[in-house]
Parts: sequence; C-alpha cells; structure tokens
Amino acid sequence: MNIASFFAGAGGLDLGFHQVGFVIPWANEFDKNIWSTYERNAPQTILDRRSIVDVKGSDIPGVIGMIGGPPCQSWSEAGAARGIEDHRGQLFFEYLRLIEEKLPHFFLAENVSGILFSRHNVALDQILDSFCELGYNVSFGLLNAHHYGVPQDRERVIIVGYRTQMNKFFSPPKPIPEFERKVLRQSIFDLADLAVPAKEGVYANSDLEIPNHEYLVSGFSSMYMSRNRVRSWDEPSFTIQAGGRHAPLHPQAPKMLQVAKDQRIFAPGSEHLYRRLTVREAARIQTFPDDFIFDYKNVNDGYKMIGNAVPVEFARRLALQIKEDIAPFKERKFRKVLPGDAFHFDEIINSVALGA
Repeated sequence: MNIASFFAGAGGLDLGFHQVGFVIPWANEFDKNIWSTYERNAPQTILDRRSIVDVKGSDIPGVIGMIGGPPCQSWSEAGAARGIEDHRGQLFFEYLRLIEEKLPHFFLAENVSGILFSRHNVALDQILDSFCELGYNVSFGLLNAHHYGVPQDRERVIIVGYRTQMNKFFSPPKPIPEFERKVLRQSIFDLADLAVPAKEGVYANSDLEIPNHEYLVSGFSSMYMSRNRVRSWDEPSFTIQAGGRHAPLHPQAPKMLQVAKDQRIFAPGSEHLYRRLTVREAARIQTFPDDFIFDYKNVNDGYKMIGNAVPVEFARRLALQIKEDIAPFKERKFRKVLPGDAFHFDEIINSVALGA
C-alpha cells in the first residue's frame, strides 16, 4: 500500500508506517538541514525538496494514504501560539489542498496539543469541516505517546480521516497497561558511560563509539533553571524538545532543588552529574533504532530533527490500526464528493478524546 509523506522531517512517522508494511515512494521536506538524514535512512524514497506550496497533486504518485505533521511552532504553547495567522500554520491548508487533489483512502495529520487551545477553535473547526467537505469521516483527539510504547511523556493531537464511503471512523489502538509502559532505564541505561561532549560544545564529534552519542555543552538559562529538568531512571522522559538548549538532563543526576519560586539549582556536590541527554539518547527516547543515523555539523540540528519527529513506535502503532481499518477497502475506488451529496458535517466529525 503506497502512501505519501509531507513535512517528513527526519522520517519518524514514515519509519513507523514502513515497519507495518506501507510503502513510501515519495516524500516532501523543505528543510535542507534534514535532506541528507532522510535520504540516508530512506534510500527507497524519492524526496521532493520543494516547499509544499509549490507541489501539485500531479507531482505525487498514486497513493492510498497521505501522512504528515504540518509545522507546529505556530500552535505551540511555548511559542507565540499565533496559529493559523502564522504562515507556518497556514501550511495546514496546503496539506488540505493536496488531499483534495489526490483524495486518498485515508490521511493522518499530527500536531502539538496547543492546536486545541480555545484561541484556535475557529481555525481548527475550519480545518475539520474542510476535511469533512472532501468526503472524510474525521476523528481527532489528544494522545500521549507514553501510552503506546514510548518512554516519554509526549502529548500530540492526531487527526485521521477515512473516506465516508467506508462508513468507518478511526479509533486508536488500546493503550498499553500502565505497569508495562516504558521508562528511561529500559531505553538509555546502557548508553550512560559512553557519552561524549560535542566538539567546542556544539559541533559534531567524529570520535564516537556510538553514532550521534554526543551532548551539547552550553550554559543553562534562567528559564531552563526555573523548573526541574531531571526525570529518574524509573520514570518516562520529559518531552524531547526541538533543540539542544532545552534538552532534558540525564537521569544519572539528582532532581533539581527548588530554592525560590521559578528558581532551581543543581544538588550541591553533584553538579558534575548534570548534563543534557545526548543526541542518540534523545533518539532512543523517540524510539529511533540505533542504525538510524542523523547527519549534522551542529548538534543543535540533530536535537531539532529528533525533537520535531513523531516517535517511531507511536507511529507504528497508529499505522497498524489504520492498516487493519482500511484493508477491506484497499482495492476500492472512491468517487469525488459532489455538491448534492447530503453529508451532515457535524455528524461525521468524531471528536471524542481518543485514548483518554
């Protein structure tokens, strides 16, 4: 089953779908700092390097599905949260345009939890209604990747649409029982003694026993020191961020001590234990396999690629459910929705909290 990927990034979402049998002959990614990493790890895929704005439906091969994570910075709680007013937020509509041109059996869109903020309600409703008008049953909700085999607390909004003729809505796979959910010890314990600092603090180090196993060396801002950044070995990681300066600290260190409101310090006598997670540790926490190599000159680009990615195992579990749902329809051809079709859009949006 062929699918196309948009805003592909380093390829975490793509790899998860590939692992369950989907084929990705074509993908689109505009960030030149990512191209070599994607192509190195997915040589079977043609990578279109243009902006999605310049891509036409006719450029995309025949596919049964379309997947992607439109840029999330404009919806983010940590950013300006300008949403659809930001040009990056408007790229969501470019994704919608290409879905309209190709009309695949299904689509998936991933985004940050900030898209659910009340200030974005009108824009989100517009996006969901637009999907429905194209003839899709739409499900959306907030899922935590930790509930699906990822050793990290990471909440993301997942939007999935199935052609209305399937008479089916996407429901996420059943979450893993709490006692089986993975923690840091299971993910990165074996890497602790092999980490090395990046050259001059920020540059890729060629003297590595494990690829990408280097960490950023720089100061810690007052914002960083405003809260604890250490999770213990037997907890899931904090969310992996798209940048090295805000990477979580390694669990070898004690948790930071609060000395005032929004002010913490490293535990006295243990200061030497506080270092950021390495690029490889962040990749492990995002469930990338060790043979997935990230190409960069500045380690911040490595952290960015990984932090912006969809965790591979989370993607795999979503993909497995989608594969099962669409299997009976994979050979079926669907016609385009016509103006006279009597769809009641408020009835074909499944807005239950997926995986609550």
